[in-house]
Amino acid sequence: MLTYNLKKDRKTPLYLGLYDGVREDIRSGALRPGERLPSKRTLAEHLGVSVVTVDAAYKLLIDEGYAVSRERSGYYVAGSAPRRALPESAASAGRTDVGAAQVEPGFKYSALTKIMREVISVYGERLLIKPPATGCPELREAIAGFLLRYRGMRADPARIVVGSGAEYLYGMLVQLLGRERVFAVEDPGYEKIRLVYEANGAAVRLLPLKGDGVDSGALARCGADILHVTPYHSYPTGISASASKRREYLAWASAGERVVIEDDFDSEFAVTRRPQETLFAMDGGERVVYLNTFSHSLAPSMRMGYMVLPERLMEAYRERLGFYSCSVPAFDQYVLAAFIDRGHFERHLNRVRRRLRNM
Repeated sequence: MLTYNLKKDRKTPLYLGLYDGVREDIRSGALRPGERLPSKRTLAEHLGVSVVTVDAAYKLLIDEGYAVSRERSGYYVAGSAPRRALPESAASAGRTDVGAAQVEPGFKYSALTKIMREVISVYGERLLIKPPATGCPELREAIAGFLLRYRGMRADPARIVVGSGAEYLYGMLVQLLGRERVFAVEDPGYEKIRLVYEANGAAVRLLPLKGDGVDSGALARCGADILHVTPYHSYPTGISASASKRREYLAWASAGERVVIEDDFDSEFAVTRRPQETLFAMDGGERVVYLNTFSHSLAPSMRMGYMVLPERLMEAYRERLGFYSCSVPAFDQYVLAAFIDRGHFERHLNRVRRRLRNM
């Protein structure tokens, strides 16, 4: 096996150093098109790093076109030139771009297209009516039912806000919570979270991640009002917050007028067990905003996300932002509502989870 040059720099995460090393081996010809790469576990043991580090590096290599993943076979050097160069910050390669660059195998297009035809037939001219600002009641109720079954959350449909993807909702949250508030985010983390907050005029603090979540000392010293975390699966590290760390987040939020934004990225694909209880459920919906999207769990083009707001923030939303029109077309909302209500969404998730267990 090649040495695989692992570039170590205190300012550069290990997964980026590994990405750079393998990319250089591919560009130099030391690794040839079609050549099999070591398994994640083998390479992790060889380099003395975690499997999570290798997984993050391989995901970037795949996203940039340097490598491919073959089911039940492993990872290989791609046979063609990469699509594009890595951005200055590898973290700017979005979660959806990496995690769902393609629609998951086994997706039932036939069920989706059948529902599309039925929606056109049943709703008719009602599809031309502008949906309510927070989203169609049918979709909000379907989401609430799914959250109860799949995440053990009791979410009031009246407190669910539908929008065109997570990034749109990040911007809405800055307007809702206030541009004068300080937002704290995970580091490393999904780069667009920071970029959207800063683009909307908010100050951002970067909090280093440890093995079980955000560093406690950094959180205590950050001076932030809002904490944005991905407790189930932080991108790109794959770190999940421990139960004690989740309680720590809630304890932090209870000191003053603070809010935790729970970005539940990737929880639908828990392989061996149900993901841990959400912060929203642990808190009772008082200080936590729950946020998720269908772009990763269904398809990148499905630009739909949603957030569940605490009652006090829902009242503020109606007062300050209720004039906004819903950014998701009514047709798409009715289709997704029926797709969820008829069980297609959960069956799709179960198929993906079975496939992941067998990899």
